[in-house]
Amino acid sequence: MLHTIISRLLQGIAVVFCLLLITFVLVRLMPGDPFSGEKAHSAHIIQKNKERFHLDQSYVRQFSVYLGFLARGEMGDSPVKEQPVTKIIKHSFPASLILGIAGISIAILIGIPAGILSALKKNSYIDYGTMVVAMAGISIPSFVIAPLLAGQVATRIPFLKIAGWGDPFDWILPAITLGLGTAAYLARITRGGMLEVLNQDYIRTAHAKGVRPLIVVTKHAIRGGIIPAIAYVGPAFAALITGSFIIETIFQIPGMGQHFVNATKDRDYFLLQGVVILFGTLIVFANLAADIALVMLNPRLRN
Repeated sequence: MLHTIISRLLQGIAVVFCLLLITFVLVRLMPGDPFSGEKAHSAHIIQKNKERFHLDQSYVRQFSVYLGFLARGEMGDSPVKEQPVTKIIKHSFPASLILGIAGISIAILIGIPAGILSALKKNSYIDYGTMVVAMAGISIPSFVIAPLLAGQVATRIPFLKIAGWGDPFDWILPAITLGLGTAAYLARITRGGMLEVLNQDYIRTAHAKGVRPLIVVTKHAIRGGIIPAIAYVGPAFAALITGSFIIETIFQIPGMGQHFVNATKDRDYFLLQGVVILFGTLIVFANLAADIALVMLNPRLRN
């Protein structure tokens, strides 16, 4: 297992570095620069700002300077917001992280049990009904679900608010909105994995020996049946954190999504690079955690 962890970690570091390099080049190929926005500056001030942020130097020199920032645990200063990127991320990332954790928790609590039940009741009304609901959850976008929950649920339950991020009750509706789509995918993936395992010879042998169905399912079938779902949860968790901008906007959550969009619009090189590095690192560690869980569930992957 240690060899697997080290291998995946080294691959992740290489992926993050490639992501950083590609992002560094692409953001500088965009038209304009951080100082050519709505605020009018004289040519002299623009030149001084470029010198301050090393934007008047070659790409190779700029990249080496930025790597030096990262080596010191910094991400440079935002030319637009005139604040350290680490400070901006420090204030906004917790909201996105909490929302992502809450969303994936709801997805797991709904999706995996629904998939297991659907597989155990194959070709029954429960199976068909569960898969219809799951397909609807996949098809209906979050920007449709969010206003419905805000307008029809929050207005009828006193402790729920339409917008804001002040206390844990404010997490409920955004987390449900964010988790429902992932729960639908998990339900379908879990159903497929469970059906494949339930058709294996060792499951039929256990039934033939008179092992109680509950023991067969809980001790033998679930362990292998949820492997595809576990493989999906890692990337899904990172996707929930990185792709929650619509939810953050509708429910007015001060998360990272707003900075990603605004940094792209304002050509804020350092903030955009910082957000991309953070999200890329999250995806790497989420995949690493999923790989470790898969190895623990499937001994054949330990070689």
